[in-house]
Amino acid sequence: MGFQQPCLRKRKQLVNLILLLVAVFITFKMAERCLKEVSWIPIPARKMGSTVTQLQSWIQNVTHKARTKGATSFITVNMTKTLLLSAYLEHRTNPRQVRVIAVVLREETVSYRCVLLCRNNQNHVSDADLQIHSDHFGFRYGTADIMCLIPSSCDTPSHVAVASAGFKEEHQPEFLEVKNENKKTESFIHTFTVCLSTMFDFNNVLQFVQSLEMFQFLGVSKVFVYKTSCSAKTQRVLNYYTRKGILEVIPWSMSGFLNVSRGWLPSHGPGDLHYFGQIAALNDCLYRNMYRSKYVALHDMDELILPQTVKTWTELLPLLESKYTQNKCYMFENNVFPNNVTLPRGGTEPARWRGVPGVDVLAHLHQEPVSKDHVYEKFKIIVNPRLVSSVSVHGVLKSHSLDGCAWVDRNIARMYHTRSQMQTELTWDQLVYDGRLLSYSETLIQAVNVTLRESGIL
Repeated sequence: MGFQQPCLRKRKQLVNLILLLVAVFITFKMAERCLKEVSWIPIPARKMGSTVTQLQSWIQNVTHKARTKGATSFITVNMTKTLLLSAYLEHRTNPRQVRVIAVVLREETVSYRCVLLCRNNQNHVSDADLQIHSDHFGFRYGTADIMCLIPSSCDTPSHVAVASAGFKEEHQPEFLEVKNENKKTESFIHTFTVCLSTMFDFNNVLQFVQSLEMFQFLGVSKVFVYKTSCSAKTQRVLNYYTRKGILEVIPWSMSGFLNVSRGWLPSHGPGDLHYFGQIAALNDCLYRNMYRSKYVALHDMDELILPQTVKTWTELLPLLESKYTQNKCYMFENNVFPNNVTLPRGGTEPARWRGVPGVDVLAHLHQEPVSKDHVYEKFKIIVNPRLVSSVSVHGVLKSHSLDGCAWVDRNIARMYHTRSQMQTELTWDQLVYDGRLLSYSETLIQAVNVTLRESGIL
C-alpha cells in the first residue's frame, strides 16, 4: 500500500500537467487564430471610451447623428490630408470588407486604422489598405478606397471611422454610417439610374429640364446630382424634381475643404483636385446605387444616350445584352452638337422658352463629324454596377466580374452631346444634320412646358 499511494499521486500530477499543457495549447491556438484572422485589438479605454456603458451610449449617439438621406458631410482624418466621403459594405470580397471612399494627397504616406462598430456589440480596430485610383489627371489629390477588413466576430458593421496609425488621445475619429448592408441580385427599386456628378455655378436651366424629361422618356426612374452651387432658378427646378421623386440632390461641399479645379487638367484650371471632385462623386454614386438599380449610367448634364432603332433604354439594353453579352459595360460614341450654331430645320420656335436661361437642344441638330482620331474619346457608359469596383469620367477603372466593355455600334445607339464647339476650325457647312431628337420633340415640348410652369420658371 505504501508503494502504490506515491504512484497514484504521481499519475494524478502527470494527468494534471497534461491537462494544463493542453489548455495552454488550446488557448494559444485560439489567440493565434484571432490574430491571423484580423489584426484587431479591443478599443482602448483611454481612446475610445472608458467603459462598455459609455461605448454603447456612443454607438447610440453615432446612430442618431448619421447623415440623413441624400446628405454628404465630409470627414477629415486627423494628422493627414485625407478626406472621407462615404462608406459601403463590400459583399464581393472574401472576407467581407468596408470600402471607405476618400480623397487623398497622393504624395502623402499614411498608415490607416479602421474602427468598426458592429451590430452584435463587438467593436474592433483593424489595419486598412489604401488603394488610390489610377485616374487623377495629374492633380495632387485623387480619389481612393480605404479598405477595412471585417473580422468574423463582427456580425455586420454599422459605422466605421478611419484614423491615422499614430492618432493622439484628443483626436477621437468621427464615424461614417456603413451603407449597402443588404446584398441584392434581383428585384431592384430602379431599372435605370443616371449619375450626373458635379454641379457648380449652374444656370443652364432649359437644357437641364430637357435632359430630365428625356431621361424619363428613355426609362430612367432616378437621377442623382452632386451639387456645389447653382442659380435660384436652377434650385427651383431641383426642388420640383425632388418633390416628384425622380431626383436626389447630394450636397457636395468639396470646395470647402480643398482648392478644387474647374478644369479637367491642371493646365486648364488651377487647383489640387480634378473638376470639383467629379471622380469621387461618380464612384459614390456607383456604390450608392449598387443594390438599388439594375443599371447605372454615368453622364454629364449636357449628354443624352439615344437609341437609333428603338425609343427607350428599356428596349435598348436587351438588344445590347443579346449582341455583346450581359456581363459587360456598354460604351457609347460621343457626338458633339455645337450649341453656338443654330441652323434651319430646328425643332422649336425660338420664342417658346424666351426668358428661360440655358440651351435648347432641339435648336441644335447639326453635329461635328466624328474624327477617326477621336472616335474613342469622351464616351460614356451604362453598366451593371455590381460588376464594377471603380469608375472614372470615361469608363471603368477596375472591375469585379466584368467581361470587358463593349463599344456600341453608333447605328444602334450613340451619345448626343450638346455643348460648345470642339472642332473650332469647322465651318457651319461642314456640320452634319441629325434629326433623331425630333422623334421625341412633341412630347418633350409638352413635358418641358409643364415643368417650367409648375416650378415657377414660366
